[in-house]
Amino acid sequence: MPTIFSRIVSGELPAYKVAEDADHLAFLDITPLVEGHTLVIPKREIDYIFDLPPQELAALHVFAQRVAKGVQAAVPCRRIGVAVIGLEVPHAHIHLIPMNKVADMNFANPKITVPPARMQELASAIAAKVEGGSGLAAANPAPTTVPADDATLAQLQKLTQGLNFISESEAPLVAVSYAASTNEVPDAALLALLGEPARAKVEKVELTLFLRDHTADQGVLGDVQLANRYKALQLFMKQELDGTQVYCIGTGPQLHAYALGRDAAGHLAGFKTQITTT
Repeated sequence: MPTIFSRIVSGELPAYKVAEDADHLAFLDITPLVEGHTLVIPKREIDYIFDLPPQELAALHVFAQRVAKGVQAAVPCRRIGVAVIGLEVPHAHIHLIPMNKVADMNFANPKITVPPARMQELASAIAAKVEGGSGLAAANPAPTTVPADDATLAQLQKLTQGLNFISESEAPLVAVSYAASTNEVPDAALLALLGEPARAKVEKVELTLFLRDHTADQGVLGDVQLANRYKALQLFMKQELDGTQVYCIGTGPQLHAYALGRDAAGHLAGFKTQITTT
C-alpha cells in the first residue's frame, strides 16, 4: 500500500506544498512543532533514508538546503533545525524546523494547530523565497479565470463576503469563475481547470446537502441572520446557475471544495473553500 507521502506525490492527497522538482517534494507538516515546520521527501518511495543510493541521498540534501533557505527567509527564526526520525511514516523524509532555541526541536513537545488560511499563507511565503524558484508553477498551473468585472462573479463576491465554511476549522468562501470550454467537463479536465493535482479524488455532493449545517436556523452557526445569508447564496446558485454541484477534491485531512454551476456566459461560477476532517 502506498505511504501517505506517496499519495501526496500522486495527487491523491492534498498538501501545503512549498517546493518541487522532478525527484523531490517539500510541504508543510500538518501537525507541526512550530509554524513553518516543513517536510522534504524523495518522490521515490523508500522507507529508510540511508537506503537511498549516495547520489540520491546527496540530491535530497541539496534540495533540502534550497528549501531550508526559503523557510528561514519567510519565517522569523535564528536557525533551521534539521532532523531525521524515520519511525513515523515509512517513507524517507527530512524535517526542517524553524528554531529560536534548542527546545523548539523537541519532538516530545505538544504539536500546535495552525489554521488552514495561515498554513496556506506560510506555504506561499516559503515558496516565494525558495532560491531558483519553487518549481510549483509548472506543476500546478494557475486556474484560468474570467475577468473580475463579470456580473455573476461580482454578485457571488457580495454573497460570499465574510462567510466561512465550518468543519474542524473555519475556511473562507471565495467567489470564483472559470472559463470552461465545453458544457460537459470530465473530472480530469475539471482538475486541470481548477489547478488541482491530475489524479486527485473527486467526490460530488449536492449543494443543499453540503450547506445544510450552515443554512439551518439552529445549525453550526447558531445565528439565524447568518444562516439566512447562506440561504440567499444557495438560492442564487440554484436559480442563476445550471447544474450546480459541489466537487470535493482530495482526501482528508484537508479537502478543497468547489461549488460550481454554469452561468449565462458559459462559465463555471460559484465559490471555493476548504474542509478539514480528522
